[in-house]
Amino acid sequence: AGIEVVCGVEEEALREQNRVFLKYISTKLPWVAMKTAMTLDGKIATRTGDSKWITGAEARAYVHELRHRFMAIVVGIGTAVADDPLLNCRIEGRGVRQPIRVVVDSNARLSLDSQLVKTAGEYRTIVAHTRFAPEESVKALREAGVEMLLCKEKEGLVDVRNLLELLGQSGIDSILLEGGGSLNYTFLAEGLADELYAFIAPKIVGGMNAKTPVEGFGVEKVDDAIKLQLMRISQVGEDILAEYKVLEEM
Repeated sequence: AGIEVVCGVEEEALREQNRVFLKYISTKLPWVAMKTAMTLDGKIATRTGDSKWITGAEARAYVHELRHRFMAIVVGIGTAVADDPLLNCRIEGRGVRQPIRVVVDSNARLSLDSQLVKTAGEYRTIVAHTRFAPEESVKALREAGVEMLLCKEKEGLVDVRNLLELLGQSGIDSILLEGGGSLNYTFLAEGLADELYAFIAPKIVGGMNAKTPVEGFGVEKVDDAIKLQLMRISQVGEDILAEYKVLEEM
């Protein structure tokens, strides 16, 4: 029609802005944003397991903004048992989209008395389990209003890649991973994490047995470490928020 068309204007910025949609529409896998909150010496809890609170009120409020932004929250059964979290989105003064809550629970151990189960009728809740989960536990959780998602297993545990495939098939385009060290390591080792929100508190707790954000088997050489690209760094209250893009798998 005689109109000059220029392509590629701000292409990289737009790809970044639409990264969730672009990944989901091309792979049918959810975008995975890992969130960690740690002390300056890299601890997510003390040696006794106490973690309230690592970060300040402003950082914790920002996490609720993230929960509003992403379609689902994923945690492991260890986190669900240790913290008994509610995993909802609480932002005062405006409406929010409540995230779907997903627990990676290979053997369906989630307690019927947990906050997650007790509020399953109010907030959509999914337990991802394997064929090794006792039928009576699966039935009890389902009767309590929890959606039970049977996944393939890998070394006796939920195959997280298969979990993402199933979540994607159900229309979930993005997840906020709020796992502990073991689940975080699994996602990173499998090359399934896309970005990282790392809150760093101006505190030091020490302790060789205190938990860290990423545990698991780890790498043998520094050269084998996962590579990250710093996207943004900001101060949230008294804490620092570093946002990274994950560049490669282990």
